[in-house]
Amino acid sequence: MGVDVVTPAGPATVPVVGRSREVELLVAALEAGAHVVLEGPPGTGKTTLLREVAGEADLPFVFVEGNAELTPARLVGTFDPAQVLDRGYGPETFVDGPLAEALRLGALLYVEEINRIPEETLNVLITVMSEGELHVPRLGRIVAASGFRLVAAMNPFDAVGTARISSAVYDRVCRIAMGYQTAQDETAVVALRGPAVDERWRARVVALVRRTREHPDVAVGSSVRGAIDLVRITAALAARRGRDVTDWVTGLDAALVALSGRIRLADSAARTAEDVVRELYRAEFGERPRDDADTVDGGDAPGGA
Repeated sequence: MGVDVVTPAGPATVPVVGRSREVELLVAALEAGAHVVLEGPPGTGKTTLLREVAGEADLPFVFVEGNAELTPARLVGTFDPAQVLDRGYGPETFVDGPLAEALRLGALLYVEEINRIPEETLNVLITVMSEGELHVPRLGRIVAASGFRLVAAMNPFDAVGTARISSAVYDRVCRIAMGYQTAQDETAVVALRGPAVDERWRARVVALVRRTREHPDVAVGSSVRGAIDLVRITAALAARRGRDVTDWVTGLDAALVALSGRIRLADSAARTAEDVVRELYRAEFGERPRDDADTVDGGDAPGGA
């Protein structure tokens, strides 16, 4: 569970926008033989960045989703019980996990949300980073082929289901901090991933999402993914209602759907996420125009969507 089969990296499906410095730093660190942790909030393009780098270098890429179920056996690999009964323990009866596969291929092993994996699994990675090899009982040593690197990602703002990364990990990796992109870059990302809409309206959608990161009642704001979904939902909802994508009520309804679940309120907040989204929407788009009185109004009514 949470482990992808090894595939050639190939080019990133979406171009990396506004990350030339981070790309340069990551390439230099990997060329120097370093293992790297990409640290930043969700939606800052960590996976896209690594896929771009791996694709351009034509490096194999192994993706592992970090979670509490990622045991050492799932990461390293296991012996096939049926084959062991028939043929005994040996290389031919061992099924490689993503770590063993990456070591043999000299691939980039990308561990997402490294601070969510159990400590015993993390200790396996520490050993591999230190020794450049893996010892598997009844199998022997798997030595890292040239090119093997560990790249991990983590969200420093997520405290749910996570653990502190020990100094032993940080001592073995180089760290690249990835903050949110500029408004211009985020608008370009939304243009790439969303439908064609009015440019000025799209820029205001991005501005709305960026406001969620600064509101005093919000502990963690939305990433650019919120803006992408907001544009997509608004376009679909406007088509259903026969309205323009810039329709005030349609945009508010879409904002409530796209953003209310993405923002995390501060513990001291005495409001709902919907209340905050409505406030920020009005701050960016103004009050509801009077000529919208005949418009479907699900989001602006008490208890609306």
